[in-house]
Amino acid sequence: MAEERTYAAAGVSLATADAVVERLRAAVAATVTPGVRGAFGAFAGLYALDGRRLLAASTDSVGSKLVLARRAGKLRWCGGDLAAHCINDVLTTGAEPLFLLDYVAANEIAPEQVADLVEGAAGVCRSAGCAILGGETAELPGIYREGEIDFCGTCVGLVDADRLIDGSTVEAGDAVVGLPSAGIDANGFSLVRSIVGDGPFDAELLLPPTRLYLDPVRALRERADVRALAHVTGGGIAGNLARALPDGLGAVVDPAAWQRPPVFAWLAEQGVGEDELRRVFNVGIGYCAVVAAADVTAADLVIGRVEPGRGVSWADA
Repeated sequence: MAEERTYAAAGVSLATADAVVERLRAAVAATVTPGVRGAFGAFAGLYALDGRRLLAASTDSVGSKLVLARRAGKLRWCGGDLAAHCINDVLTTGAEPLFLLDYVAANEIAPEQVADLVEGAAGVCRSAGCAILGGETAELPGIYREGEIDFCGTCVGLVDADRLIDGSTVEAGDAVVGLPSAGIDANGFSLVRSIVGDGPFDAELLLPPTRLYLDPVRALRERADVRALAHVTGGGIAGNLARALPDGLGAVVDPAAWQRPPVFAWLAEQGVGEDELRRVFNVGIGYCAVVAAADVTAADLVIGRVEPGRGVSWADA
């Protein structure tokens, strides 16, 4: 039996990430201006342009998935990861993406690598109708290791106040609809890299880019009352769905409701326990929509339900 593998042993603490957010809360609150809407810590921040329209903005990076992608010659996929991730975050508010800004940094800039990343992002942005306005390229030999590269971005979107999705209308009995992921997306790769080490690996299994959920969410909103949206990233389904629910309400998720991509069986075979899989990875669901139960159809992948309480639990726990 393989030794048990954990994210913490690979050098990443989700608890520390949560503590940092709490530590910064007061500093961020001190900057609030009259245009700020919503709570700190949401998937995207909101700023009112006027009485009718709000900007939604989110910043993120591809993270250490870039290390494996560079080795496999798949940096273009990671460019797609960045654009999809940032747009998916902004989408949780119901906003349409307007533009993306990117930041590339490395010990030494390799133009072909930068081109792969930006062209990958541009492909996703074109499909989303989202412009890349510009960005920054930085050569920082004192910070980054030789050969490695970092890719970050910020997406800004726009939503009418009467189309805003903020979880405030969620009710007990609502359905949780899941949108399948392509695989690991761009989270948990410090753990994946600790498993792979310096050996060969299957890029098709480990590195498929993050799916863009813009069109599925648009289609769902056309026929259903979508009351909350959650992008399943670090912290898994439970951690991210809980962020989208109002106080006093939680959810129960049934892990038998969907089929997982093969990569999660591979992770289990490498010694990643089920609890750790659920805590760190999306286990096959990249996005969650909380929908009025009356609007659910046979086409929807219902993975859970909203109930009175707090947090998200598993039906098989």
